[in-house]
Formats: sequence, C-alpha cells, structure tokens
Amino acid sequence: MNFPENLKYTKDHEWILVEGDEAKIGITEFAQGELGDIVFVDISSEGETLDAEEVFGSVEAVKTVSELYMPVSGEILEVNADLENAPETVNSDPYGNGWMVRVKLSDATQIDGLMSAEEYRGMVGA
Repeated sequence: MNFPENLKYTKDHEWILVEGDEAKIGITEFAQGELGDIVFVDISSEGETLDAEEVFGSVEAVKTVSELYMPVSGEILEVNADLENAPETVNSDPYGNGWMVRVKLSDATQIDGLMSAEEYRGMVGA
C-alpha cells in the first residue's frame, strides 16, 4: 500500500498536499480500497468556506456511501470536474488524478495537527 511521504493524513482517511497557501485534498489508497469500486463523487461545495472536520461532499461506492471531511479550514476553489465522468479515477490514482478539491487554506498551522505518512500507516495497521 502506498503512503506518499509528502502528504499529510487524517483519521477520516483523507490526504492533503500543501502547495503554498493552497492544497489539494483526496482520499487515501487505504480508503478507496475499503470502499471498493467508486461509482459517484458528489461535491457541491465549490466556492464555500468550510471549517476543519466539516463535510465537503461524499463518495458513493457499490456497497456504501461515505462522507468526505475537510482536513483543514479553507475555501473550496475547485472541484475535480474529471471525477464527474470518471469517478473510478479515485480507485486507480487516488494520490494523482483522483484528487477531489483544491482549497485556499484559512490557517496553515492546522497542517501541523495532521498525521505524517508513518503515523497514518501505523493507524491503519499497514
């Protein structure tokens, strides 16, 4: 299982890649594996400013629907439009083309409270 070292992770199985005062957010390889085949990604929060832990959307798999939680506070600048027609990209490339939203960070210090790759690996028992 893949846990890129340049990302931070949450207990809710989201990852975040910080790029200056912006970040991309998606779900981890572990999460997509647990969900199974993803058939729909529902994110209608573009343009909204959300707090950490708030729901920004959901992912529907064949067997379940799972909510997506903001790892940090920020404004959702962009939703990955490619997922509308190809939600399975989250399964095949969760850390690349399967990203879900791009956000403008409200408080970059919140990143410090997230898990490293090593900590997340330990949490999921990998």
